Amino acid sequence: MILTIDFGTTVTKVGLWGDEGLVALSRSELVTSHPQVGWAEQDPLRWWTSVVIACAESRAQAPDAFGRVDVVVCSGARQTFVPVTASGDPVGKGILWSDRRGLAEAAILTKALGGEDINRARTGIPLDAGAVAAKLAWLATHEPDRLRACDVILFARDFVLRRMTDEVVTDVTFASRSGLYDFDGNAVRELAAPALGKLPSVVASDTVIGQLKPVPGAELGLRPGIPVVIGAGDRQCEVLGSGASEDCPMVSWGTTANVSVPVHERPVPSPAGAVVTRGAEQGWLLEGGLSAAGSFLAWLGRLLDRSPDELATRAASSPPGARGVTAVPWLDGARAPWWRDDARAGFVGLGAAHGTDDLARAVIESVAWDVLRCMEVVTAGRLGGSTAQGVTLGGAGTGLPLWVDVLTSILGIPAVRHRSGEAASAGAALLAGRALGLGLTLDQIDPVEAVITPDAPTVELYRRMRPQVEHVATAVLAATETTAWAGPDPAR
Repeated sequence: MILTIDFGTTVTKVGLWGDEGLVALSRSELVTSHPQVGWAEQDPLRWWTSVVIACAESRAQAPDAFGRVDVVVCSGARQTFVPVTASGDPVGKGILWSDRRGLAEAAILTKALGGEDINRARTGIPLDAGAVAAKLAWLATHEPDRLRACDVILFARDFVLRRMTDEVVTDVTFASRSGLYDFDGNAVRELAAPALGKLPSVVASDTVIGQLKPVPGAELGLRPGIPVVIGAGDRQCEVLGSGASEDCPMVSWGTTANVSVPVHERPVPSPAGAVVTRGAEQGWLLEGGLSAAGSFLAWLGRLLDRSPDELATRAASSPPGARGVTAVPWLDGARAPWWRDDARAGFVGLGAAHGTDDLARAVIESVAWDVLRCMEVVTAGRLGGSTAQGVTLGGAGTGLPLWVDVLTSILGIPAVRHRSGEAASAGAALLAGRALGLGLTLDQIDPVEAVITPDAPTVELYRRMRPQVEHVATAVLAATETTAWAGPDPAR
């Protein structure tokens, strides 16, 4: 029996996997604070508590299976980190991947490195406000005491694993996506300078890093001595757990959305607008990571006092095109394929007759349009013509019928859905199986449940809408280029 821990941005999931698939799945929510515009922080101690709570729920769901757990393995959101002391105590709050406080530092680092193209050629990662290097530089400038007080910089998953095993490590996928390392796995001095000597050792994603200690084992309700496999980043695990390929990329909907294509050889030069990271087993991923997906729908829900699930249901009452409302999903800057820190979200085409249904549908469509743009980058396509033959689904959006319908219609290709809908956890389970030599396969633990084919007239309707959608995106980018919020005018 394999226990998977998936560290998301808004929720921690614990799954129990047997030879024939998912036996139990539980969740524990995480709270993000925004003390200033562009900041995103979490309490690192809550990361551990969320695992304890989720394990207790899984144990209640399937006590016999939980008592037979043979191995623990992890997947998780990359780039979220916290400075940690030698005794394992966090120094301050955890800084999320979505935090944008490092805008000025990113610009300074980019100039020092000789330009963004040079940095991409070394690391494959864009050096924007959300980059780990930019946020480390921010800490070095604004909160140097935190760096002086810490002994290691740990990602959220690795912080929890350190508590479970006493081992201070990360894996190749987290290291690669951090942007602190070059393609050969060497730390780039100019980027990692504030953390040099404080970065964890890097191991393969299927490495057994240690055994579960008695005290954390008791908190989790697991036997001490169980082997712990480090696992991989969420996208790398989703690629494994969705069966993605070059012809059938993975598309994930969660807090944000992502397009990932596994390739055997690293493309040189790296595609403009894409991120290049290491795969969990071998090869590389070409990634298009968006700035928002479920978080955009949740933001709208907070304004309208509606849950995201209710908005997703109501959105189905609005026709394709949201009755003329077009949205762009860049709440805190546009990531792939734009990489514009100054971009902001917006709605265009609103009239007095529009309502909640139209706004919700426009939000979902806006994410799918950015997915299409990313698909055209990571699959070496051209405007209006991705070369993919289909997509395979990951993330919570697997269970949102409207998202799948909108996605397939805007892309114009079918989507493959696996039985569990938990691609990241399934991929982590496969890594654990590989580490222990269990010989597990995706078809065995999570077979294909359905292939969703888009409606041809809807595909054509969206195809005709594309020029107007691109016009709106271009106009919003131009309008927000120099309008960043700088606080109230003291003269008023």
